[in-house]
Amino acid sequence: MEEQADDLRELMNSDFSDAISTESGNAAGSNHKTRIIAITSGKGGVGKTNISVNMAIAYAQLGKKVILIDGDLGMANVNVLLNVVPQFNLMHVINKKKTMKEIILDTEFGIKFIAGANGFSKIANLSVEELGYFAKQFSTLGNADIIIIDTGAGIANNVLQFVAAADEVYVVTTPEPTAITDAYGIIKIITTEIVDRPVNLKLLVNRVHSADEGKRISDRIITIVGQFLGYKVDYIGFVYDDPVVQASVIRQKPFIVVNPTAKPSVCLKHIVGRIEKTDTSGNDGVSNFLKKFLSKKSK
Repeated sequence: MEEQADDLRELMNSDFSDAISTESGNAAGSNHKTRIIAITSGKGGVGKTNISVNMAIAYAQLGKKVILIDGDLGMANVNVLLNVVPQFNLMHVINKKKTMKEIILDTEFGIKFIAGANGFSKIANLSVEELGYFAKQFSTLGNADIIIIDTGAGIANNVLQFVAAADEVYVVTTPEPTAITDAYGIIKIITTEIVDRPVNLKLLVNRVHSADEGKRISDRIITIVGQFLGYKVDYIGFVYDDPVVQASVIRQKPFIVVNPTAKPSVCLKHIVGRIEKTDTSGNDGVSNFLKKFLSKKSK
C-alpha cells in the first residue's frame, strides 16, 4: 500500500499532470473552465439520482454543454431514469477496452451520459497504471461546461474521491429524521476525511411540503455542522414532494421533461438559475479535478 502511495506521488510530480492540463486546454480553450459538481447523500432513497438527472437537464436547457456521469459504481441506475441501455460503461475505460469518448452517449434530453458499472467498485482499488489511463481519458471531457457526477450513497472510497475533487458538492437529504441524521453523518465524514483542502459543501432538501419546511431542515443541519464541526455549509434550495416525480420514474422520463411546470421542475430550474448567477471564476476545471482526484487516491 505504501509503495502504491509513493508511485502515485511520483505520478503527481511527473509530466503526467502537465499532459492533462495540455489536453484539457487544447480541447476546451485556455479560458474554459468546467464546473464539476458531485451530488451525494448519506443514505439511499432520498432522490439523489433523480436530482442529478433533472439538474443536468436544467443546465442543458440554459444552453450549457452537460455531461452526466453515473459515479455509483456499485448500483448504477441513471440509465434507468434516462431510458437508455448503454453498451459500454466506465469499467470498459478502466479496463482499457474503450476510450472515454467511445462510451459517451447522446440522449434525447440534450445532455450527454456516461454510464457507471453495476456490481463493480474497482475504481477504489485502481493500480497506478489504471488510474493514470483513467485520468487521461477523463481529461478529454474538458470541453463540457458542466459535469455532474451522481455518486453512490454513503461513504465508499470512490464517493470520497469524487467529493474531494469536485468544485462543488451537493448533499441531498429529505425531512425524514433518518435522512437528516445521515446527511449530518456524510458531512462529518467528508469534513474529517478530507483535510488537505476545503470542500465547497451545499445542502439541498428534497421532498418537502413547503418552503418553510425546507428552510427549517436546512437551518437545523447547517447549525449543527457549524457548531460541532466548525464547517460552513450553504443552503441552495428545496424541491417539493410531488406525485409527478414517481410518475416520471415509471415512465423513465425525467420529470423536468414530462411536466416542466410542475413544482419539482420549477424548484430545480430556480436552483440552477441561482447557481449560474454566482461567480464561477473559482472553478478548477477538469485538469485540477484530476490532480485532486489523484491526490486523494494517494493518501
